[in-house]
Amino acid sequence: MNNRPAISCENLTKRFGSLLAVDNVSLTIPKGSIAGFLGPNGSGKSTVIRMLSGILTPTSGSGQVLGFNILTESETIKHHIGYMSQKFSLYEELTVAENLDFYAGIYGLSGSGARRRKEELIAMAGLTGREKQVSGSLSGGWKQRLALSCALLHEPEILILDEPTAGVDPVSRRIFWEVIHRLADEGITILVSTHYMDEAETCDTISFIFFGKLLVSGTPAELKKQSNTATLDDVFIKLVESQENHSLQEGGMRRG
Repeated sequence: MNNRPAISCENLTKRFGSLLAVDNVSLTIPKGSIAGFLGPNGSGKSTVIRMLSGILTPTSGSGQVLGFNILTESETIKHHIGYMSQKFSLYEELTVAENLDFYAGIYGLSGSGARRRKEELIAMAGLTGREKQVSGSLSGGWKQRLALSCALLHEPEILILDEPTAGVDPVSRRIFWEVIHRLADEGITILVSTHYMDEAETCDTISFIFFGKLLVSGTPAELKKQSNTATLDDVFIKLVESQENHSLQEGGMRRG
């Protein structure tokens, strides 16, 4: 039996000139799990996700996605994952059906198999009856469900979502996460970054990143127990305060 994790990385680092965006991040995500990735804006979440997706090349460190090397097999990785960015990345002037057709073509899908898959995804996303609606006229929640459908067209083993519900209303967020949990039940591994602690609570594991450093990883219950707090909000606040105090102390020592 193959117990290899879906995603793993060791000492993953990314520099942009003098900026250290990601600092020696090591992470393991089991197959079929929902892994939440938390941190404030600019913390390095999206940079880690883009390196794991084969979009960005790491400065140093190593990683594997489904056993493929992120340094040497990035193009292969792209064919095995579904990636959804935090901003609506589809063509707003095309209809729902036309966007799905376009991405089906990109993934090399055609014929009855492609039609069946598009019908499945339209039903899954609740887009039935909206096939001819221009995508730009959809609300934020509907747009994200369309983007998710396009990311799932080629039946990826891993789904990587970069803040998929940012700016989406609470009801649409809840529906979106119901879909995510159904996909995980079907065996798809999901890596999702989020700002929302109620979303993080429903993940199998969560990881906090701050100023490019991975501070802690574990189940929501484990992290609350370790920090002796009642909520993930409190865990995050405690971690951030600890890091800020550490930075102040280091600054004081350097000045001294």
